[in-house]
Amino acid sequence: MSLRNEDYLMTGAELTIDLLAKHGVKEVFGYPGGAIMPIYDALYGAPIKHYLTRHEQGAGFAAVGFARSTGKLGVCFATSGPGATNLITALADAMMDSVPLLAITGQVPTAAIGSDAFQEIDVLGMSLSCTKHSYMVEHPEDLAEILQEAMHLAQSGRPGPVLVDIPKDIQMAQVPFHPWLAADDYLPVLDLKQVAIANQLLSEAKRPVAYVGGGVQAADAQVQLMQFLEKTQMPAVSTLKALGSVLPDYEYNLGMLGMHGGQAANLAVQECDVLVCIGARFDDRVTGNLGKFAAKAKVIHLDIDAAEIGKRKPAKASLVADLKTSLPQLECFVTEQAWRDHAKEMMIEHAWRYDYPGEKVYAPYLLSQLSQRMPSTGVVCCDVGQHQMWVAQHMKFSHPSNHLSSGGAGTMGFGLPAAIGAQVARPNDFVITVSGDGSIMMNIQELATIRRNNLPVKILILDNQRLGMVRQWQELFFEGRYSETDLSDNPDFVQLAAVFGIAGQTITHANQVDDAITALVNSKGPYIVHACIDDKENVWPLVPPGAANDEMMTESGK
Repeated sequence: MSLRNEDYLMTGAELTIDLLAKHGVKEVFGYPGGAIMPIYDALYGAPIKHYLTRHEQGAGFAAVGFARSTGKLGVCFATSGPGATNLITALADAMMDSVPLLAITGQVPTAAIGSDAFQEIDVLGMSLSCTKHSYMVEHPEDLAEILQEAMHLAQSGRPGPVLVDIPKDIQMAQVPFHPWLAADDYLPVLDLKQVAIANQLLSEAKRPVAYVGGGVQAADAQVQLMQFLEKTQMPAVSTLKALGSVLPDYEYNLGMLGMHGGQAANLAVQECDVLVCIGARFDDRVTGNLGKFAAKAKVIHLDIDAAEIGKRKPAKASLVADLKTSLPQLECFVTEQAWRDHAKEMMIEHAWRYDYPGEKVYAPYLLSQLSQRMPSTGVVCCDVGQHQMWVAQHMKFSHPSNHLSSGGAGTMGFGLPAAIGAQVARPNDFVITVSGDGSIMMNIQELATIRRNNLPVKILILDNQRLGMVRQWQELFFEGRYSETDLSDNPDFVQLAAVFGIAGQTITHANQVDDAITALVNSKGPYIVHACIDDKENVWPLVPPGAANDEMMTESGK
């Protein structure tokens, strides 16, 4: 008998945990149930720490927060049926924002598949549209290869979520282990003709702008980006997901563009003659009216995903490659002084103002102060709504892994579990979630996860007693018909947090802001600041539906 009979000393469940450990996974997030119990049994005493969230969606978003704050693979577990379906939103979020995520779900035994068994759902079919790939393990001998392939796929090329559905009988079966050798990654070879076209366009450019997207973080190419910008002195604008890619002290950093972008950023893009798109996808919230977006500009598009080139806007030059490879190939022509001066003038003219009249808490001022006083290495996790846009406008980030916001999917309830994942991944860093009174209620149960694990996650709730962003649109575009946006009957959030052993305070006046930030930043454990803000406060500027980015509505000229 050969030594290979040792291949069969492990069950499928044991192999699953063993492979995760061998691939450097030290933390997973999940929720047990009938069809995944063998894996949870194998987890007992294993060198992997499991964090029990209080909802599978919380586990999915915690894994997303873990991945986005580190660049490492995030892993989550769920049982079959409703357990697996509760992960779907997190998978969709990871797909839209290109996050490396592995979801492992239990499934009913293979003999019961297709019989409408208890907690049986076709999670393979359901998840295919919101993952890079989904697998169902049909034979015990395939398990090792599928798991290894799934981990590789989630992290290679353009990252994304991968789901592996494992029937209960395969988890319990004796399975062989064969190392899976990944084929050499297909990395696109840079087309030198396209590089030459790009460099010709750059040499002729009078008013170039760098349009920076989330691909910079995925490629870990912040260094290469900053080298390009420092040499060219080109004005730079960022998408929501890219904030932090351009260093905050870069002289021509115009900040975020798009629907709620700064005026200087939007005007610069509309006036530019060459747009260097670096790992961005011309999202509708960025472009406004696509036909009018950067209408005077010739586009140079750098991306690892060829499917993004020309998908929304034609490119004169397309550099399909890893950004670490493609960015250094661009020749660094110094941008003309007149255009740089013009960019600076726009930054000064349209700078944010914090001299808010009255006694109420002004959210932009609060966030600007928080940004200045929290550690520069800290992580800010956002939910979705007005507060999300204020964070993007008024907080500064030194790296894209320090700003976690649900960009593509726009998922309310993202912030709190994402902060849990980020805090687990970076235990020594300051981690805060900024949420609204609407969003925080979506996954409020995860306060229990913070308590159980003694995580020092900070929570800032901007409370206008409204579903703020929807209310703003109802005011501006639906003639003030406020349909189902009143949240004035929400619970007392500080009392609610206290039930979970989390200290905090409520502030209602502008003169309380500075002390509250001090208490928040200096607190040793978890802490909540509940800030009551004006229910009529809107996010400005705003590019209305169908308008071009230079047709912004502002507070003064509604």
